[in-house]
Amino acid sequence: MVEFSNVRKSYGPTLAVAGVSLAVGDGEFVALVGASGSGKSTLLKTVNRLIDPTAGAVRFAGDNVEGLPLAALRRQIGYVFQSVGLFPHMTVGENIAIGPRLVGERLAGERIARLLELVDLEPEMADRLPDELSGGQRQRVGVARALANEPRLLLMDEPFGALDPITRDALGDRVRALHGEFGLTTVMVTHDMAEALLLADRVLVMDAGKV
Repeated sequence: MVEFSNVRKSYGPTLAVAGVSLAVGDGEFVALVGASGSGKSTLLKTVNRLIDPTAGAVRFAGDNVEGLPLAALRRQIGYVFQSVGLFPHMTVGENIAIGPRLVGERLAGERIARLLELVDLEPEMADRLPDELSGGQRQRVGVARALANEPRLLLMDEPFGALDPITRDALGDRVRALHGEFGLTTVMVTHDMAEALLLADRVLVMDAGKV
């Protein structure tokens, strides 16, 4: 599903990713674990081209991502931000529907309600604003938004880091269940080794830009 071939990313003299080569198979749940500054988030973002590598290649489903139309690439990839990234002036439902809307599609209310139920939220929350939700509820909305385009690949960048332990465990279990239910391929970045071992099929450790 995803293949990194000697991927490097430098910022001036600083080498953030130092020649990483690895493959993530269809249906795998892989965790990238490392300390802050290890390069794990930078590597993750090369998949959906939030960051372009300085050298090397990233392939998604056999195609070099640099040769794919950006909108078409991102439509197949769900992305869960560390900071959630909900638009504060938009309702929960509007936030969930933003991905399809950007490609000219309308997400039906029934579909939004179903996505909320998938992350254990009441459909009535679709009319609320993000400020009316708890941190755990906002992150659940972030997961629902990532699933709105029915992606093949789910990328998660420290998705549970800001949550309390009980909420983190519950949401982690739900994400793992959704991974299997939808036949997703999932790559998760985390600094928490226990979390990685609990959720992932395979754990890769990054340090100084290397795996």
